Amino acid sequence: MHKVGFVYSPVFLKHETPLGHPESKERLIAITDKLKSATFWKDLVHIAPRKAEYRDVELVHKESYVEKVRNFGTGHLDPDTYLSKDSLEAALYAAGAVIEAVEQCKSGKIRRAFCAVRPPGHHAEAHHAMGFCIFNNVAIGARHAQKAGYRKVFIIDFDVHHGNGTQHLFYEDDTVFYFSTHQSPHYPGTGSSDEHGKGKGKGYTYNIPMQAGSGYKEFFSAYCDVLPELVRRFAPDILLVSAGYDIHAHDPLAGLKVSDEGIRTIVSGILSSPSDPEHTPIIFTLEGGYDLSALENSVFITIEEMLKK
Repeated sequence: MHKVGFVYSPVFLKHETPLGHPESKERLIAITDKLKSATFWKDLVHIAPRKAEYRDVELVHKESYVEKVRNFGTGHLDPDTYLSKDSLEAALYAAGAVIEAVEQCKSGKIRRAFCAVRPPGHHAEAHHAMGFCIFNNVAIGARHAQKAGYRKVFIIDFDVHHGNGTQHLFYEDDTVFYFSTHQSPHYPGTGSSDEHGKGKGKGYTYNIPMQAGSGYKEFFSAYCDVLPELVRRFAPDILLVSAGYDIHAHDPLAGLKVSDEGIRTIVSGILSSPSDPEHTPIIFTLEGGYDLSALENSVFITIEEMLKK
């Protein structure tokens, strides 16, 4: 059984969103309640996140934007993204969770981790919030990983919405590969199959847009046929995963048809993709997923696979 870290803190529940907002604290409450009932709960390495420093955040975000968030108060940073009294603290810990997971992998204490965080991150751009996201957790984690000695980082994003922020932050970078599957056309409108990167980053972005109604067959092809070849060719030192479970057939914000077994196939494909899966660190970070039952089951399946695969 692999040593799998579970990075979580009640601080993430302090990020308050308006009544009826799909990105609510009930998401993490559902996940943790489900996992605590699992026989494998005691086998996880329970890790408290660190609080990211502003200099960590500024590895990917403009200083002017960070200052805006620090001084904003409460209200909407963008039409979908709300900042409450404690949202900044939660966002710093969300980014810090990925940083802590990287450090725990680097020390050899764990080989894999699941970061159960909110607010999510993959829509956040260098200079503005977007789509429920304040800071780009996986991008901050990628830059920290490189500082920690993981030179080549492969980011996998299976959220139903394209991770525009993550793609843009590394679009001209040949040391970070960004791979995404997502529903298209759909919010935010980026992620076409002809977006491959720019400059020295050309060839290091790979998008697979999915039509509404896509399910097992399409995702099996993406994660069991296409992804392993890309990962092995790039030969990353670490994999970071933006885990968005709004791909599930029951999710209210999208139109894909991925079942529980489809989630298992995607996760299994990711875990098997490195040429040396036993020794390549893999860190999953929560993004979307808004049907509570589908979300808690999907995370359960993910961690179950991480422990055994």
